[in-house]
Amino acid sequence: MAVLIDSSVFIALERRGAGPDDVLTLVPDEPVALAAVSASELLFGVERADTPQRRARRERFVEAMLALIPVLPFGTAEARVHARVWAGLAASGLVIGAHDLLIAATALVHGYDVLTDNVREFGRVPGLGRASASVAQLIAPDLHPCLVGTAIS
Repeated sequence: MAVLIDSSVFIALERRGAGPDDVLTLVPDEPVALAAVSASELLFGVERADTPQRRARRERFVEAMLALIPVLPFGTAEARVHARVWAGLAASGLVIGAHDLLIAATALVHGYDVLTDNVREFGRVPGLGRASASVAQLIAPDLHPCLVGTAIS
């Protein structure tokens, strides 16, 4: 199954000096993508770097990721699923971060799993199941990511 990689995974890998090839080893033999909002989060990290050296390092990493991994847009189909999931969570008294909700909607529309370190948030989204992503542990041992995802109809 195709995998949408959450920015939490990219951030953890960038902090450890990982490169583009390391990211692809997280989900070998699976197509990968990035949600548009995750691309924005990564670019925000570049803009907010506290030193010129950190900015240059982050920019190289992020630009390499954006050149390598396709970015899925957020359009009307994603907006419809986003609204439905958001309303359902609100009615249940559950909340997740606004960006995580956009990422979840993108994954659901495209039938992607989500590779994330943020299990708590994504675990609240109906239609997203959970499975281990132990391969990520080999690259980032203190990261506790999981794959979540099953398309909703």
